[in-house]
Amino acid sequence: MSSRQEEKEQRKQERLERERAAAAEAKRKRTLQIAGGAVVAVAIVAGVVLAVAGGGGASRPSDAAVKTAATAAGCVYRTFPSEGRGHTAAPRTPADYKTNPPTSGDHNPNPAQDGLYVAGNEPPIGNWVHTLEHGRIILQYAPAASPSAFAALTKLYNQPVLDSGKSYHMVLMRNNTKMPFQTAAVAWQHYVGCKDASPATIKAMAAFRDRFVDKGPELIP
Repeated sequence: MSSRQEEKEQRKQERLERERAAAAEAKRKRTLQIAGGAVVAVAIVAGVVLAVAGGGGASRPSDAAVKTAATAAGCVYRTFPSEGRGHTAAPRTPADYKTNPPTSGDHNPNPAQDGLYVAGNEPPIGNWVHTLEHGRIILQYAPAASPSAFAALTKLYNQPVLDSGKSYHMVLMRNNTKMPFQTAAVAWQHYVGCKDASPATIKAMAAFRDRFVDKGPELIP
């Protein structure tokens, strides 16, 4: 009788041990699931932050890379302090800005739209300066620039930007500030000004575009 009682008690203890082990395993799996979910959430948030701050997952050129490309093309690459971000309805002239082409400063409340502008229909200075504030890249050519220069800039304008698979947040227009360059790419507080639109120049402008697109102080989709 005693032996049967002991056997029964042993089976009870074995059952309780199995139940405790099963409960512990279930708890461990729940912990892993929670941790895994947290990791996924962090990854999603990080991806969104990178997409917003960096224009997608593509790697952007460094300032040094842009400078090297500009120097190789015989272009001038400059970065400037901000001249302000105020709105004014008064017409803007080159004299209102410290750089030519302008790279920041007070501007018209209505930004110029993205797109390719027909010569003679380019937006007023105050409007396209506002567009720079929105993180756009503006490709410009002097009134005396050759048709081949315009064609090269048009090809660049139509190229995909970063890893988007398409051209976006770009403007192509004839310069209306009498800039001292034949061609230029302009961003908020930056420009690269060139004497031509050679393959080396286009390469430098592409690096400039990838470095500064969507980097304005007010990112507008």
